[in-house]
Amino acid sequence: MSGPPRVPLAGLADGDVVRVPLLGEDGAVRDPLVVVDLDDEPGAEAVERAVRHAREADRLLIGVLPADSPGSTPHRDLLDALDLTLTAADRDAGRPSVAVPDPEQALRDLSAAVARNPQAALVLRDVLRTTPLLPVETALDVESYAYSTLLGGPEFARWLAARGPRPPPPGAGDPVLVERTPDAGLRITLNRPERRNAYGRQVRDALVDALQIAVLDGGVTRVLLEGAGPAFCAGGDLDEFGTTPDLVTAHHVRTRGGAGRLVHRLRDRIEARVHGACVGAGIEIPAFAGTLVARPDAVFRLPEVSMGLIPGAGGTVSVPRRIGRWRTLYLAVTGTAIDASTAGEWNLTDGCTA
Repeated sequence: MSGPPRVPLAGLADGDVVRVPLLGEDGAVRDPLVVVDLDDEPGAEAVERAVRHAREADRLLIGVLPADSPGSTPHRDLLDALDLTLTAADRDAGRPSVAVPDPEQALRDLSAAVARNPQAALVLRDVLRTTPLLPVETALDVESYAYSTLLGGPEFARWLAARGPRPPPPGAGDPVLVERTPDAGLRITLNRPERRNAYGRQVRDALVDALQIAVLDGGVTRVLLEGAGPAFCAGGDLDEFGTTPDLVTAHHVRTRGGAGRLVHRLRDRIEARVHGACVGAGIEIPAFAGTLVARPDAVFRLPEVSMGLIPGAGGTVSVPRRIGRWRTLYLAVTGTAIDASTAGEWNLTDGCTA
């Protein structure tokens, strides 16, 4: 299989990328990803035109800055306009980039992930370019509209069919524990360790009820959110995926019935302490907290694009506000896991705890 189209920076400046329609005659996406080689040094006028065309493009634009490139780091406006730049470890260009041992191998992995689920990857790109410009609650609606669209798409249907039917998850007595503390605080503990605190309906509803206590009671000055057992939260409960009665109801449950909005409203009072697996909702929700600390064993991952979806618990809103849309796209498209150390370096977390 041949790789994705590649253009030099001069080609982007000349508009080569924006001239080719994204959709074929049958409506199928063609060439969803284009590589932009950043190993030359164009003049200021060419950079300006490249930035303009990058912002107009419909495709994922992935810059590559190899270790042996003789040029200096490209202009920041250009890096910002691309969807992501892969750099060699010694060429780290900050938030718009991901430094990797081998940019070409990372590019192959990224390209393969996009080729498997091009619709989800492109929807994610569009959402990530939109949500940073919006208030949080409006951005959550945009994420949910996009998520509902993908729920009705062929990529999610393919994942659902491959997974096969699942029995509904068993009931839980106390899916979330709530405890008042002497310092006017509220301790909220996800309490389904046998399911790695998966963010299913029972945990979601109980967590929302617990957070509402702090929202309604101004006397609660401090909220601590944590998880019982070996994992903080392993993400959405996969046994519930595809069971929503309709897409409109699903949208309202995700937004008005979800925990992300409430954690955002409580951000100045809430501290999240995470450990073990923090997958999907397990990082999307705590990333809204004003303080997010991780144990050294914490591992973070956004797997939704591999399912034909995008993060749907607030991750296209909370995570980019911590690490930028570029690294968020990398994590979500590739499903790459990062450890607590990398999360701290990227400012996904605010520190480590024993």
